[in-house]
Amino acid sequence: MKDRLILGIETSCDETAAAIVKNGKEIVAQVVASQIESHKRFGGVVPEIASRHHVEQITLVLEETLKQANLSYHDLNAIAVTEGPGLVGALLIGVNAAKALAFAYDLPLIGVHHIAGHIYANRLVKEFSFPLIALVVSGGHTELVYMKEHGCFEVIGETLDDAAGEAYDKVARTLNLPYPGGPHIDRLAHEGTASIDLPRAWLEEGSFHFSFSGLKSAVINTLHNAAQRGITIDPKDMAASFQQSVVEVLVEKTVRASEKYQAKQVLLSGGVAANKGLRTAMEVAFKKKKGIDLVIPPLSLCTDNAAMIAAFADVLYEKGIFGDYRMNAHPGLELTSYI
Repeated sequence: MKDRLILGIETSCDETAAAIVKNGKEIVAQVVASQIESHKRFGGVVPEIASRHHVEQITLVLEETLKQANLSYHDLNAIAVTEGPGLVGALLIGVNAAKALAFAYDLPLIGVHHIAGHIYANRLVKEFSFPLIALVVSGGHTELVYMKEHGCFEVIGETLDDAAGEAYDKVARTLNLPYPGGPHIDRLAHEGTASIDLPRAWLEEGSFHFSFSGLKSAVINTLHNAAQRGITIDPKDMAASFQQSVVEVLVEKTVRASEKYQAKQVLLSGGVAANKGLRTAMEVAFKKKKGIDLVIPPLSLCTDNAAMIAAFADVLYEKGIFGDYRMNAHPGLELTSYI
């Protein structure tokens, strides 16, 4: 059987990325142009600046990807792109680039859900075993997803307010740490002691939903109250206490979901999957669970990238699910089953 080569494009937030993936499982070439330095001074992603950077970088990133792969557009089987969710201006750059390429080279066009992409980053590491549970943790999303087969997504739990990554950034700002806050809190947490009592939002019994707004507020209030009393709280201890609270809830709910749905495999996905504390806690928890295979992607596949987009696009290609030239950016796109 002839190898299938899909070019993926990802521009949903502040990374301009392109990648070519073979048969949905092997990265042939991958390029990511990050914008972190441009957004650092604002303490977060500025949508207009992100869009402008995508315009400047998209052609260069695509050219470099093809050069790395030693391929031309004529060698490809399809063009895939993130159509949502994300920043609407940023998404539009990728969507229009993909539509232009698909039209110019008469190639099928495939629209991909960003979260589905994060889940399928794991297929670049190991083949899926169904049924499975995926924990997706990023700056904008915290979700538990049940899958019984390829392309079949059932969201069984999600955040009711702040995403985990969002809480990390807000707490980091309170601790005067630079953007993005997640890696800095993770680093400090390993140097401190979880000695500060912070809440865990378990919600109602049996719930797989998450809530991090109360935890974030508790951190801010604890720091402000201490400052008013002239007490200094070590940022390392606060980072360790905050991280322990977040990780404990994420891991416990994932374990419970894997038991309830009799999962053969558990996948960790999203930008916060790069967090050492979370990775370690998941490994410890699932080492005790016989018959459940834990898959954690390398750091390069945790943050936004285009290989994950091409990986899921391969599944859609096999199912004959394609987009057309009416494709648009969908900033609030819901994750639903494709079958």
